[in-house]
Amino acid sequence: MSALIYGIRLQFRMDIRSRTLLVTCYLVPLLFFAVMGGIFTSLMPEAKDTLIASMTVMGVSMGALIGVPPSLLEIYGTDIRKMYRVGEAPRFFGLISLVISAFVHLMIMSGLILAIAPAAFDAKLPKNIGLYFAKLSLFLIVSLALSCVLGLAVKNQAKLTMLSQVFFLPSILLSGIMFPSRLLPFALEQAGKFFPAAWGYRLLTGVEDGGKSLLALLALLLVSVLACGIIGARKQDM
Repeated sequence: MSALIYGIRLQFRMDIRSRTLLVTCYLVPLLFFAVMGGIFTSLMPEAKDTLIASMTVMGVSMGALIGVPPSLLEIYGTDIRKMYRVGEAPRFFGLISLVISAFVHLMIMSGLILAIAPAAFDAKLPKNIGLYFAKLSLFLIVSLALSCVLGLAVKNQAKLTMLSQVFFLPSILLSGIMFPSRLLPFALEQAGKFFPAAWGYRLLTGVEDGGKSLLALLALLLVSVLACGIIGARKQDM
């Protein structure tokens, strides 16, 4: 347990110095929030009610889908993996350390948006802050689980970058944070439901859907964890 805690602390410090995670977990999401927050609330005053959720979904999706996979590839696609094996570290030691570190960074970014939005854009705060962060934690975990599947499955950096964009862009455009998803063609609206962002946005905004958002996120989490286990087992045997 002490080794895992040390690994998490070490990974957290490394991530702070990582340009990739700095850009994807902090700079771009917060810059997007600063620019688009003013545009959204000026063009659509009603956007103040969902601004915190929409900006958070965008930031979490970017940090998870674009920032985490390259770091995972560095661990499991290079000689670092052999160092773990020589040191007899558990199979998913690097993955768990990276995911927990990324979770903390993305939670900090989300907290900044929550704290700044009401003063900067007169955004509406969630009625129950504790429940909001519980929902956000689930969305974060699901997004990071999907990013782990990408990072473990793809062996080439160029292909991984392209595939991360393929997952990130549709997840944002079809999630409903830019415009209501009901305005999309039926096929695209349904396609958006394959990404965590769409369900995360509905969950964070408190849409009454009979618990569908919660069940959908749990289903995506289960599929992602199973995929990570299968891919990780194959890599261990290589």
